[in-house]
Amino acid sequence: MKNLIKVERAKKDITQAQLADAIKVSRQTINAIEKAKFVPSTLLALKMAEYFECSVEDIFQLDEFDRLEQ
Repeated sequence: MKNLIKVERAKKDITQAQLADAIKVSRQTINAIEKAKFVPSTLLALKMAEYFECSVEDIFQLDEFDRLEQ
């Protein structure tokens, strides 16, 4: 799954640690999600969307590999 967390962080000029603190996860979790090594839970994706004031779909998109698995 592709994500735009790094882009959204840049818009707000915040670090991974600042985002992690805001949504109550570790910086390592944010790093893993940004690098597509970890897919967040629905609850975590919703928290991120709320923090960035956008929809989950604005941050996360299925990539071609994800579509083929369905």
